[in-house]
Amino acid sequence: MKALFTSLLTLLITASIFAQTDPIIGKWQNPSGEGRVEITKRADKYYGKLYWLKEPNNEKGQLKKDFRNPDKNLQSRTIQGLEILTDFNKTGKNLYEGGKIYDPKTGKTYSSKLTLKDANRLDVRGFVGISLMGRTETWKRIE
Repeated sequence: MKALFTSLLTLLITASIFAQTDPIIGKWQNPSGEGRVEITKRADKYYGKLYWLKEPNNEKGQLKKDFRNPDKNLQSRTIQGLEILTDFNKTGKNLYEGGKIYDPKTGKTYSSKLTLKDANRLDVRGFVGISLMGRTETWKRIE
């Protein structure tokens, strides 16, 4: 009985170690404090949804819309709740590439890569063409 209990306990501990969530998953705030994004994993890809805005309403008190989007059919959707990070692949221990980032302020979509600097800092780089031609922001984890 003791051997069975020890084996079961070892199995549970091993399973919990391998079931650890990826450290990029969670809630992050941009440097200006205007928005917060929740990063999740679906299948083997990572996505981020803009779940909170400092100022979610326009001057008329209505939720802000994605009016800068070049696709007329998408201009009526609200900005809060938009999926702005899409299709990232984990390519290294702390590196996620191959994804896109959408900027609702400009209506533009950029190639992007994410680099986890430590448990509480995430570098988000958006670029056109090659990564050298872009801009990086450091997001902070929200508890």
